[in-house]
Amino acid sequence: MAKIQIKDRDGAEHSLEAPSGTTLMELLRDEDLDVEGTCGGICSCGTCHVYVSEDWAGRVPAKGEDEDMMLEAIGEVVELRPTSRLSCQIEIDDSLDGLSVEIGPVA
Repeated sequence: MAKIQIKDRDGAEHSLEAPSGTTLMELLRDEDLDVEGTCGGICSCGTCHVYVSEDWAGRVPAKGEDEDMMLEAIGEVVELRPTSRLSCQIEIDDSLDGLSVEIGPVA
């Protein structure tokens, strides 16, 4: 179980516990934090865009090619940052205890 720190689109802070083996997108969606995850987590919609805090950027698993391509596509309509990620591609495990993210704008 990992505790995740989340800043929602309104600026409110949330501290949530996430079981290992779930994705960050599932946590955000299931907690009604306005993350749709329309594609169900297959990296094809961009509705689960988050900004990983800079101090965590190097500690989450690296982006894959599909994630890079989807971020590039949504970058035409939303602000991307160097720490932009798709939360469906971040699987929770104990090493992510304390992870801090901000929910990105809706595409």
